[in-house]
Amino acid sequence: MTKRRIVFIINPISGTGNKDVLPSLIERHIDKDIFDTAMRFTEYAGHAYEIATQCKDEGIDIVVAVGGDGTVNEVARGVIDSSTALGIIPCGSGNGLARHLMLPMNVKGAIEVINVGLIHELDYGVINDHPFFCTCGMGFDAFISKKFADAGKRGMLTYLENVLREGLTYEPDTYELTIDGNETEPYKAFLLSVANASQYGNDAYIAPQASMSDGLLDVVIMEPFDILEAPQVGIELMNKTLDKSSRIKCFKAKDIMIRRSKPGVIHYDGDPVEEGTELHVAIHNKGIRVVVNPLADKKRRKPNMMQSAFSELFSDLNVVREEVVTNPVKRVKAINNYIQNKLS
Repeated sequence: MTKRRIVFIINPISGTGNKDVLPSLIERHIDKDIFDTAMRFTEYAGHAYEIATQCKDEGIDIVVAVGGDGTVNEVARGVIDSSTALGIIPCGSGNGLARHLMLPMNVKGAIEVINVGLIHELDYGVINDHPFFCTCGMGFDAFISKKFADAGKRGMLTYLENVLREGLTYEPDTYELTIDGNETEPYKAFLLSVANASQYGNDAYIAPQASMSDGLLDVVIMEPFDILEAPQVGIELMNKTLDKSSRIKCFKAKDIMIRRSKPGVIHYDGDPVEEGTELHVAIHNKGIRVVVNPLADKKRRKPNMMQSAFSELFSDLNVVREEVVTNPVKRVKAINNYIQNKLS
């Protein structure tokens, strides 16, 4: 039997954990009767894309992204519209695509999925020539992506601190949309997200009904809300009920034109980039081959530890006195103390 060729592209600085043991774990658990294995390490931003593109050109069967959402995006971009399949070993702080695909969050389990070798053709999206596989967006989530990228440290603690610190003072923008050729009314929105997969990462579900195999994108518009509504919005984000909120407008579409009042940051799979006032988002149906989990069962998935912590956090914030969280100095101090006590 001819062995399949597989290349693991390892980002040594993704996420927050130590990556030194990854090569030995891969060697120990990959099925050498099936695969001829090679490993490559990224050395700079964009390197994973370069390696993946080279692998595609060489006809490698599977290229595995070993890292977080940024690494997954780079590797996936390198193999779209080809016969080379994407595999994932999630090692980041959010792992949005891996979680949507119900992949194991441990290295051994993820390699076992790769050994089975079940491959599906799935959709991906493009916003202004930037391919994305989970979500893209603008407004508050793009603003926070930029803050997170500039923070100099990774992890959910940093992300959550930025969300709570900035969320109550963020100024919404107004968006005009043309969805599959049909113009909508202008929307003043806290954020506008376009989702190919269901979540940002850490089981925070911005589009609970999104599918990567339906040929459609989910457009999610979150209207502005006041401080007293913020905890409930957070809970809905974590328990997969955000689409039922009165503050949410949802559409399914293949092609979306977005006009906003001023240029600014957007994100694609969490990576921030500056763009202009006009944005074009489109679906590429069945444009990427992905190694999927044959044992994935969404109905039996239990909330992860971070999801439970989020729900507890937002529930507790319901009882924080309004004068504390609306006063800028007191708010920052209260948030920092709360995060350190609950999530550190």
